[in-house]
Amino acid sequence: MPGIVGIIGRGSPEARIDKLAAMLNPTLHEPFYTSGSVQEDGLEIATGWTAHKGSFSDCLPVWNEGHDICLIFSGEDFAAGERVAELKSKGHVFNPGDASVLVHFYEELGPLFLEQINGWFSGVLVDLPKRKILLFNDRYGVNRVYYHEAKNGFYFASEAKALLKLLPELRQLDSRSLGEYFSCGAVMQNRSLFKGISTLPGGSMWTFVPGQPVRKEAWFKTESWEQRPELSGPEYYEKLKETWSKILPRYFNGHEQVALSLTGGVDSRMILACAPRAPGALPCYTFGGPNRDCADVTLSRRVAQICRQPHETIPLDGSFFAQFPALLEKTVYVTDGVLDPTGAADLFFNRLARKIAPARITGLNGGEILRRLVMFKPDRQRRWESFAPELSGSVQTAAETYSQEIRGHLLSFTAFKQSAWHLYPRLSLERSQIAIRTPYFDNDLVALAFQAPPEMRGIEPALRLIAEANPALRALGTDRARLLSATPGLTLARNQWQELTVKAEYAYDSGMTQWFAGVDHLFAPFRFERLFLGRHKPHHFRVWYRDQLSGYVRKVLLDTRARARPYVNGLALERLVLAHTAGWANHTTEIHQLLTLELLQRQMLDPN
Repeated sequence: MPGIVGIIGRGSPEARIDKLAAMLNPTLHEPFYTSGSVQEDGLEIATGWTAHKGSFSDCLPVWNEGHDICLIFSGEDFAAGERVAELKSKGHVFNPGDASVLVHFYEELGPLFLEQINGWFSGVLVDLPKRKILLFNDRYGVNRVYYHEAKNGFYFASEAKALLKLLPELRQLDSRSLGEYFSCGAVMQNRSLFKGISTLPGGSMWTFVPGQPVRKEAWFKTESWEQRPELSGPEYYEKLKETWSKILPRYFNGHEQVALSLTGGVDSRMILACAPRAPGALPCYTFGGPNRDCADVTLSRRVAQICRQPHETIPLDGSFFAQFPALLEKTVYVTDGVLDPTGAADLFFNRLARKIAPARITGLNGGEILRRLVMFKPDRQRRWESFAPELSGSVQTAAETYSQEIRGHLLSFTAFKQSAWHLYPRLSLERSQIAIRTPYFDNDLVALAFQAPPEMRGIEPALRLIAEANPALRALGTDRARLLSATPGLTLARNQWQELTVKAEYAYDSGMTQWFAGVDHLFAPFRFERLFLGRHKPHHFRVWYRDQLSGYVRKVLLDTRARARPYVNGLALERLVLAHTAGWANHTTEIHQLLTLELLQRQMLDPN
């Protein structure tokens, strides 16, 4: 995705700029990216960037009027426009619609300017008069920054592949991180999949001064929000309405055209019900599957119609399977191997979504913030025969690490840990194609969520806000048949039916038990999957690995290279692949992870 790269340390200026070019090239994923670099020999830094054309960050490098303070910035600031008048009154000159405004915040506030930025971001600030460099990121850690500290310098980049390209000694997988990846589907704390490469903690501000050790500080601490007083139910709801009305317009501003990604849930509906757009002015779309219109499609179409906005379905059609190998390779490469093959579908969808608008507003993370939903945990049920015995200790350690990290304030876990570890992989892929905007990460809203009393941490506040904004939506249930005003008996029956279909689809897809997979195989000619699949989800990889993608799975995972990897048991891997592709077993999760790691090895770690 668009981001930053850089080198700070000793060496000739010519060597630094050559190294920087080697780091920057692997991050130029699309023709609609812009890029550039800056070198300041006196501070021993060379830094570069990529950005989407026309985006908030497509103005780099940003210098102040005196040309002695330079900012390289990746991301967006959704509240910058609210402080433009103040800066202009003080004589600053800048474009109010892009990142050029931020260097003047630094001139006025110093490092405290980071507290004013509202969004996901990372960046480098070079202060020539004070002879210092600041490397920083957002409080959530969503704009990930990988780094490696060496004797001859400090290397950093938004993508690990930039470091791997330049430093071949880092091209090794870390066993502890592998255990977390296999067990939890995410690498935790501030580690990466690679030995010697760490990630900047969220809310970091690291200061570099020539000849001095790096000063590693946090400009944001979660305690500042955790200690906010809990509100009563009525107080919280009124504050929620006020805050939502204040923040939502921020995500519709800017130079880029925006469209709304709708689902059948409450979070995107809450955006549309209150959207600051006239009827017919906000394009809406929903991702659909190949078999039928899922609940997301049918409900989103109806919601858009009620709100008098245009809507279209972006289907996962038959061309997806023909493109799958290339889509998967791109997914693994762009995300540094942290996103599994389900990301190939996301890549397919978001490429098409960009043709509608280069910026996508989404209800992403609404449940995690307003309802404190935990979306990942260790897999304690899986059997590990296909993996090397040495991994068992790392898998156990992963469960222990998770247990330690989830203790304490649950919202701090979902906002600052889950976002950086579990949400980041898919988000990084989507942001490689399109600008992602979600008001559910707005600083004002997240800070308020820390004040929610227990009775306001469910779905009812969102349903109530939607109904008040657009009463015509009151009677339209969600994809789980949730309504603000329930009809005794009927609403419960609808909800139970929807919950049943959700569980049935999961059970017939990736959640199918091994014994039932064999039974299903015996009745394969009857195509029972048509009864269960496609009601809620657009992709169904258990069936696809068995049918349309079986040849590809066998080609990649039965290759001699794949069977010789140190983290797998080659014979067990062969049995696993053959059993699944023949339809006798369900090993969807294992195939997800093994395909991802094998393509990671081939594209980024193997010498050739």
